[in-house]
Formats: sequence, structure tokens, C-alpha cells
Amino acid sequence: MANKVKLAVLGAGLIGKRHIGHVFREPEAELIAVVDPTPAAKELAAEHGVRWVSSFAELMKVDRPDGIIVATPNQIHVQNGLESVAAGVPALIEKPIADDLASAERLVEAAEAANVPLLVGHHRRHNPLMKKAKEIIESGQLGRVLVVNAMFWLFKPDDYFDIGWRRQKGAGPVFLNLIHDVDNLRYLFGEVVSVQARESNAVRGNAVEETSVILLEFESGLLATLSVSDSVVAPWSWEMTTGENPVYPKVDEACYAIGGTHGSITIPTLDLWKNAGKRSWWVPLDKSRIVFDEADPLALQIQQFCKVIRGEEPPLVSGREGLNTLRVISAVKHAARSGEIIKL
Repeated sequence: MANKVKLAVLGAGLIGKRHIGHVFREPEAELIAVVDPTPAAKELAAEHGVRWVSSFAELMKVDRPDGIIVATPNQIHVQNGLESVAAGVPALIEKPIADDLASAERLVEAAEAANVPLLVGHHRRHNPLMKKAKEIIESGQLGRVLVVNAMFWLFKPDDYFDIGWRRQKGAGPVFLNLIHDVDNLRYLFGEVVSVQARESNAVRGNAVEETSVILLEFESGLLATLSVSDSVVAPWSWEMTTGENPVYPKVDEACYAIGGTHGSITIPTLDLWKNAGKRSWWVPLDKSRIVFDEADPLALQIQQFCKVIRGEEPPLVSGREGLNTLRVISAVKHAARSGEIIKL
């Protein structure tokens, strides 16, 4: 189509490669550059027939993009985001928006003051599965939702940690993985008001946790338990259960269970459980599986980014939404360190 949105991707790691592929295949977008100083990134750019540059500053000297996708290590998200804001270029920043709260606030406030669109890559909100789950919850079919159990249990192989920043502060499965689950729960149930947490690094001994157990209290009174470990062999994670990313083997299991006064549902299977008659533990339960139209949320996120750049709609996940999810994650880390109940 005419007037394609010109996008560049900063970072050519695991998630950067996925973004590069999605932008390249998106009819409304044009991939103009891969921005990453590594030789591997240069090869990747050549494979796609696009420009390779080592930095955002270098890119701006040769070709101004309409928007950038920041898929660099967590520790430099804010630096990249501030460069984009200063240049007046809209940015989609991979989660977490930053690895500390003060930096995230500085970035969001700078973007809002400059009126530069800032989006955060909590792409699961774009998933039709999540939209269907929210529709079911808000329809009242479950009654009043009282309790949620969310799990991220899987095993990351040892060579995953050969990349140094994954062993350092600002990484760890709470920041890298569970932040998505926290954002999902905020999307479904609203704001969190208090946090308790414990964590452990008993197996690998890295500077970051490998296991954490968390209790969230929401404004509605709903209580949620979340547990995360990247050191157990298990199928109960978003990655393994949704099939969202084809590199992970898919299993027919659920990673969330949501319980209400009139029924319960699992995600991603969308198995709805209700009593056949009177609500009682003596009465048989009926199970039905809700169907929905599947689509790749990363592709949908790119499409929405293009619409935001064109001024056609506001961000589904704004910088401030990403900041508010980070507030919960920051509270989780604080609670784990101090043993205190942290109020938000």
C-alpha cells in the first residue's frame, strides 16, 4: 500500500528477531533498518535487505523512521526511549518499560510532555484470547470473581544464561516473564492495592531470582496468587499453554484459574465450569470450552502501532499503563526483599 509506516527495530535478540519478522511481513509497515552493533544483527539486516546501523543516532543521520521498536536489553530501554522522545519519534518499547521505577517515570513524563506516542510491548492484551476472557468475566457469567491462581513454571536451559545481562539485576523471571502475567491480571481485573512476595535463587545462585511466590490484592477485593520459576520442568506457563510463540512445545493445559461465585474459567483453554443446577459441592459441574478466533498478538500489536503513528487510535498499552504494571513488579521485588506487605 502507499505511504507505508517506516519502522526500525532496535535490538536483534530473541524478541527483536520476532519483531523484525512481523514488521517485514506487515503490509502497512516498511522495515527500514535493524539497529544493533553486533555482527549477527548486520547479517540479519542483510537477510531482510534493509539497512544496518549500530545506533539510533546513526540511524537518524541516514533515514528518519516514523516509529521505532525497542527490543534491546532491559537495562537500556530508558536510554533508547529518551532518544526517541527527543527526536519526536513514536516508540514501542518491549516490557519492562524500564528496570527501575524512577527511570520509567522519567521516560513516561518526557513522552507525555513532548506529546510523543509511547507504547509498551505487553502484547498479550492484543491477543483475541484475552479479549474473549475479559468479555466472559465482564458478562457476569462467573458472578463475583474472588480468586485467581496464575503460574509460570518452566525450565530455561543453562545456555540461556550465557548472555550476561540475563544474570544481572533488572533481569530474572519476575521482570522478564511474570510482568506479562501481572499485566494480564491488571487488564482483566483492574488495579492492585497490596503485594506480598518471597523469592529464591537456590539452584543457580545468580544475582536475580529464579523462583518467586506472590500474593496480590486488587481494589475489588479479589486475591490472586502468582508463582514463577524458570528452574522447574513443567508445562504450566503462558508460553507452553497458548501456542502464541511456535518455538515452545504446546500442551493442552491451563496456566490461570479464575474463580467466581457462579462459575470458574481457565486460561488459555477457556474451560468454563458451572453447576448443572443449584450451586453446591454436591451438584455435578458442567464444563464447556469457549471458542474464539485466534490471531498472532505480536502481528496485531504492529498493526496497532501503525494506527497510533497515523493518529487513527490511542495506544492499547500506553507508556503510563506499562509504568503502572511496572509499579506492581517493583512492589513485588520490594516485598520479597523486605518481607513486608507493600501498599500501592
